[in-house]
Amino acid sequence: MAVDIQDHGRFRDANGVNKMNIPDVVNLGQKWIVGEQLDAGGFAKVYRAQSEDGDPAVVKLIPKAPGAQRELLFEELDDVPNIVPVIETGEWSDYWVLVMPHADQSLWDYLKERGGRLGIADAVTVLTDVSTALVALERRVVHRDIKPKNILRLYGRWCLADFGIARYAEATTAPDTMKFAKTPAYAAPEQWRGETAVNATDVYALGVVAYELLTGEHPFTGPDYRRQHLEDCVRPVSGIPTRLQSLVEECLYKAAQARPSPQNLLARLQASTHLTSPAASRLQAANALAVRGKSEEERQLSAARVEQERRSGLYEVADLALERLYQSVDNQIRVNASLVRPSTSPIGKEWRLNGAILTLGHIMQATTLSPGTSAPFEIIAYAKIGVEVPPGRDGYAGRFHSLWYCDAQDEGVFRWFETAFMAYPPTIGSGRIVLSAFRPDHGTFLALKDAARDCRVVWPFTPIDQGHENDFIERWIEWFADAAQGRLYLPERIPELEPKGSWRIGR
Repeated sequence: MAVDIQDHGRFRDANGVNKMNIPDVVNLGQKWIVGEQLDAGGFAKVYRAQSEDGDPAVVKLIPKAPGAQRELLFEELDDVPNIVPVIETGEWSDYWVLVMPHADQSLWDYLKERGGRLGIADAVTVLTDVSTALVALERRVVHRDIKPKNILRLYGRWCLADFGIARYAEATTAPDTMKFAKTPAYAAPEQWRGETAVNATDVYALGVVAYELLTGEHPFTGPDYRRQHLEDCVRPVSGIPTRLQSLVEECLYKAAQARPSPQNLLARLQASTHLTSPAASRLQAANALAVRGKSEEERQLSAARVEQERRSGLYEVADLALERLYQSVDNQIRVNASLVRPSTSPIGKEWRLNGAILTLGHIMQATTLSPGTSAPFEIIAYAKIGVEVPPGRDGYAGRFHSLWYCDAQDEGVFRWFETAFMAYPPTIGSGRIVLSAFRPDHGTFLALKDAARDCRVVWPFTPIDQGHENDFIERWIEWFADAAQGRLYLPERIPELEPKGSWRIGR
């Protein structure tokens, strides 16, 4: 329904210009007189209002963001207890309009009044009221943004507000609204992973609220909220009944499927402050230990998943960068050697000319280190490049270099590096390749620490991408050309370039 706006001038300046662009009166099914702004932050603009009969209300203006449809804002929730109802809806200018009852107070304000922390009975009342709403909402709708500012006291109960607004912001393609799709301090691990929010997402957020009400602190205080929600363990809540302590910790499990259901949460909240027998108390204490162990297990699994996702993402980048590098090599060969075309072998891509073979190996994923093994830096992927010629009388058959995607020089800055190793002591006259491509393992890590007996680093860690591609391509094209003309010889000295100092020592 479109809104009939009557501008009575309260928002106009001395020149008669409505700089705030806000209506004085919103006319839906009935007229609502708009007053001062109540909330300057968040996704919606919120104003005090009242009906023509003097009934207090609030008007929310939600921007019509690209990609987000009007239907996302509205749910049929009239039958759900402890939900702030929507009295009327409509649209005005670039906004959708919601009219709702004016609540007595937000939980955020209530909490501030009481020094940031509530007593156990008071906190349980809040959590029970909200859980009652979550039970009725299960399998119907997910709030996505439960926090004290969205919990309001209305008609003597604590009620959830702003249904649909977080989902609406989440759906939009407008870059300036995405930051409102979640509130970092209350966002569940699955939200940080970009997964679909589920009812357990709301249980997690309510667990954060419970922690805040009972301790006066957030379980995670930032600024790196993503890492904390995904990887850190929650400090135990002390000074409260054991069964309530366990319940809060279970709500904050990293895995959504491990959290209590809304119905289970409500039932346990209702029983959380009941007196128990000594035997029951001992059993609750034992259960609390099990809950803490489960929480640590979930934390470790979540942290391992984060690490796996991080390395997988870096591997994908490495694969794309190496493929571009290989394509550049192929382009140079096609332009300058018309008869040469690449072929594929179990080793990788090959180019052959006059008996010489230039090989670019397949990318391989580096494994994480086994216990007791350490490397001076982190390796994500590796490959190799080499030029072979038929063995000559001096036993020289060509050269292979290692390509490692790692942070060899600056911690956390990953790129492709070229290096090479040599068997030690060197074997001359046996037809073996003197300069070798070694995979990252315990032996090569010892070589990097100058502690290996069977290999040495003989080529400095040299970046070959991100602006250094031409030098790399020119060098290997030249060696390939020399090999094809019988002019690729054993280096006059090994190492040809001083490798020491080309990689960081690490921790």
